[in-house]
Amino acid sequence: MERYARGEDQAFSELYDSLAPRLRRYLHRASRDPGWADDLLQQTMLQIHRARGRFIAGAEVFPWAFAIARRLLIDGVRRRKHERRTISLETGGREASAVEAAADQDAADELIDSARLARALEAELERLPESHRTAFELLKNEGLSIREAALVLGTTPTAVKLRAHRAYVALRSALGDVVDRT
Repeated sequence: MERYARGEDQAFSELYDSLAPRLRRYLHRASRDPGWADDLLQQTMLQIHRARGRFIAGAEVFPWAFAIARRLLIDGVRRRKHERRTISLETGGREASAVEAAADQDAADELIDSARLARALEAELERLPESHRTAFELLKNEGLSIREAALVLGTTPTAVKLRAHRAYVALRSALGDVVDRT
């Protein structure tokens, strides 16, 4: 990144090759939409390009790039929620119910238990405060270190540990109930 920030355009391909797989994986897991994840990745790389002159030499690139991607994702989620509300008001909710019905039909009988577990996990993740959910996802899904996650979140490593621990406890509690029922 330092070479790219100094104006060496050929360094961009190396930067992209090292950042893109991890960013794409994070964005795909967070958005659950491969096409949108690719769009967010491109927006992230564009923001990195635009901000390259302001990159501080010696700073860590991954946390900086993840922070940019996370901000773009949050903005996109807010925008999509607003768009969905607008569509729902215009169509009376008909489009959303058709999508839900098609998704239900796709589930195979042998996947019912795992689908129930996945839904419970998703629901519990959604109930967590955003700070806890994000700390959990950065550590467990993206494989960031506690220090890297703290840089992405703009907080201390201790706060990341505490948030992740609270997320683990909530998830264990929720999954224990679902696993006991299966």
